[in-house]
Amino acid sequence: MSSNPSVSGESRGSPRPSAPQRVLDKQVYRGPNIYGYEPMIRFQLDLGALEEYPSNTLPGFTDRLLELLPSLQTHGCCYREPGGFIRRLRGGTWLGHVTEHVALELQTLAGGRVTYGKTRSVKGQPGVYNVLYAYRDERVGLIAGAVALRLVQSLLPPELQGLEGVDLLLPAGLSGIDPDSPFDFAAELAELRRLTRRFTLGPTTQSLVSEAERRGIPFLRLDDHSLVQLGYGKYQRQIRASITSLTPHIATMTASDKDLTKQLLDRAGLPVPQGVVVKTADEAARAARRLKGPVVTKPLDGNHGRGVSLNLTTEEEVRKGFEEARQHSRDVVVEQYFPGNDHRVLVVNGEVIAVAERVPAHVVGDGQRTIQELVEEVNRDPRRGDGHENVMTRIKIDGHVLDLLARSGRTMESVPGAGEVVPLRDTANLSTGGTAVDRTDVTHPENKTIARRAAQVIGLDVAGIDMISPDITRSIHETGGGIVEVNAAPGFRMHLQPSEGQPRNVAAPVLNMLFPKGTPCRMPIISITGTNGKSTTSRMTAHILRQAGKLVGLTTSNGIYIDGEQILSGDTTGPKSAKVVLSDPNVEVAVLETARGGILREGLGFDRCDVGAVLNIQPDHLGLKGIETVEDLAWVKSLVVEVVTDSGTSVLNADDPLTLRMRKKARGRLALFSMQGGPDASEVLRTHIAQGGLAVLREATVLGDEIVLYQDSQRTPVLRARDIPATLGGYAQVNVQNALAAVAIAASQGVELPVIRTALSTFSTSYEQSPGRLNLYDGHPFRVMLDYAHNPPGLAHLSDLVRHIRPPRGRVIGVMGVAGDRRDEDIRQMGEIAAGMFDELVVREDELRRGRASGEGARILTEGAVAGGLDPGRITTILSERAAVDHGLRMARPGDLLIYLATEVEETWRRIRDFDSSHLPPGGTPEDPAHQGAYHD
Repeated sequence: MSSNPSVSGESRGSPRPSAPQRVLDKQVYRGPNIYGYEPMIRFQLDLGALEEYPSNTLPGFTDRLLELLPSLQTHGCCYREPGGFIRRLRGGTWLGHVTEHVALELQTLAGGRVTYGKTRSVKGQPGVYNVLYAYRDERVGLIAGAVALRLVQSLLPPELQGLEGVDLLLPAGLSGIDPDSPFDFAAELAELRRLTRRFTLGPTTQSLVSEAERRGIPFLRLDDHSLVQLGYGKYQRQIRASITSLTPHIATMTASDKDLTKQLLDRAGLPVPQGVVVKTADEAARAARRLKGPVVTKPLDGNHGRGVSLNLTTEEEVRKGFEEARQHSRDVVVEQYFPGNDHRVLVVNGEVIAVAERVPAHVVGDGQRTIQELVEEVNRDPRRGDGHENVMTRIKIDGHVLDLLARSGRTMESVPGAGEVVPLRDTANLSTGGTAVDRTDVTHPENKTIARRAAQVIGLDVAGIDMISPDITRSIHETGGGIVEVNAAPGFRMHLQPSEGQPRNVAAPVLNMLFPKGTPCRMPIISITGTNGKSTTSRMTAHILRQAGKLVGLTTSNGIYIDGEQILSGDTTGPKSAKVVLSDPNVEVAVLETARGGILREGLGFDRCDVGAVLNIQPDHLGLKGIETVEDLAWVKSLVVEVVTDSGTSVLNADDPLTLRMRKKARGRLALFSMQGGPDASEVLRTHIAQGGLAVLREATVLGDEIVLYQDSQRTPVLRARDIPATLGGYAQVNVQNALAAVAIAASQGVELPVIRTALSTFSTSYEQSPGRLNLYDGHPFRVMLDYAHNPPGLAHLSDLVRHIRPPRGRVIGVMGVAGDRRDEDIRQMGEIAAGMFDELVVREDELRRGRASGEGARILTEGAVAGGLDPGRITTILSERAAVDHGLRMARPGDLLIYLATEVEETWRRIRDFDSSHLPPGGTPEDPAHQGAYHD
């Protein structure tokens, strides 16, 4: 649909009158999309006058850009090697392409590394480009795009500057960036970093998500923090950092109560310090005297080392320690102080996975610099950052640091001697500037056993055991020391990226626990798309799978269904609805009607599927969102078969040329279905069957049309078409075709033929089973059909059916409208087809006018019907859908067939069902001349 702009080393002619760059549109793709298979942001950029100025025509532009972003040197671009993008810059490339690379690099500098992007010219719009780039958090990604545009603008000559519409990329109320203020690179990069820290996953959660991705386990982020779903449907697990869905709540609560934890460990014979819980400073002082020797004060239910004071020896220190702990908890623990080194032992599923020695924040003197200067030097280490985004955290000076220094007679201006170690924290938490040294391989086996038993006593599946030991290579029973804390939700950073020693992949054992070998993490996902027949085929497929004993999650244009129960009504064919099904903890298989609109709006709601089915490609919704031709539409819908798993199946309609052509890009096994079986089968079908391929065909036999399954070169009759109630005796050919697709899908999933036969023989066009699809109501003296035919091919199929079920002596009355987003020629063609179907036509206005004036769509439809030969006196225009429905019911006489092509399916069915037809005389209702050719708004 689009192509790369050519690259030239020269300006293409003289500049146009000054026209600023403008952001015309933006789109956030949250899954596989028409531009790529990963989440991406697209914004449409009109370069304006800058279309005449590739990068090499702007003096100094490339050099100034590299001064700000020297790391762009690593971008390979089309050359796929470092420095490739710089070659493009110096050779000449357009500024949309430059903005793409800058947006990617800004996200990387902010802490969210991304590398994939592309920029493409928009067909038929010179100077307009789709700028696309990957993101990790969409809010950060959008703001990175805005900052990239502003940065590029800031490097242009004054006469070429000008930027409009950048506010489209700034989420309301989220960013501190003012698009009207002068550009400040340092400030705006700092804002990006702030937002990255706020919204991206922390190191523990990210490690688990990354390990899941490596294993092909899908994930869904459930909040702005660390709640993540791993896996789909009934196979899902949830994590919040290192708390898992298997973590007992009672264990978490126990671990948060330090005194209760100590009691339980002591009862189990594990070494713990003696201590008590106090509520006042006086009680703390008395407790310290009873315990004798140095003590520790800490909050009863604190975490991250907050409010902890160690090695307190005087009553004044104890009282001050109590007050500090009291700021974090109503109750304070006073306990023995164990001398030794602080170790964190990580226990997962009853096994010790990693051990790290944690060293409190400190500086080492050189005899020349003050403590303040030494801290500043330590914080310049590139491995240190704010919060948890780096290997280590910057040391911050606060009251605790100053008090600790004061206890040793120092201040921040003191100059420690060469080699003198100055502690700045009592506790060794990484979040307060501590460092970690891996000690996994040297930890004594008895110490590992003690830690493992502690986790089991408390009941935690993932536990961080804080152990004090003078020498971790020797048993605590020999050296003294013990367990001072048991932590639920332990952080992984110290093990993943220790300051010294071997990094440990501690996420892998957690994933092994959540998804043991042989345990599925995905349920089958069946995605069904096409122009017509999606809803019915999806419902047929779900009906078959339910007959096979599966709990099915189904999305359709009428609503979401879980195990046959509607949980949400409306058009639910987009990615948000898909995620409702994928998130449901009961669902065993997902059947997803997948519409064009959702793909164009957000991409797919899943990363890959087990079955991708494309039923047909017909001219519908053309002229919208850049989709101008049926080939464009095929390009959009082919995405469904491009993301099929290698072990999955792509199901294609062999009778539709555009659909059949997709077999070249379809993944997994290929399955074909066709209405042209037997001697009429195409060469493609015959070859496919001869090679053992899966195919489902309609074949004419002496007993009528039969659905036949071919698999592994074996021919197996399934059932006659007319034995499927939904085919209305075999006359509803569209449902014969839908049944072919459903059989192919079910067979690909290993459903046995007896189950398929039983399911199809019980699938009808009742409103309960297939709302809005050939629903017949025979509760009046006339027959009513409710359908959703909304484009010319769909109406043509319905017209063919009407020929077979036309009442012998009654009329066929149609009530219809067409959505305003159809092209004039499509609406007019619908009218022409209607002229051959209906004896009387009530034209209504679809409430989705989408930019058309009131009555415009109805007028074009009427013109088409008249051109098709319908007497204008047989056409009545009533714009309101509900009024048109009621009018049709009042028009009908005994023996008539009344057909509604409805938008408000549920409301229309209710009005049909509730209509009181008892007043109709045996001979019918007289003609009402007042309504012939009338127009009512």
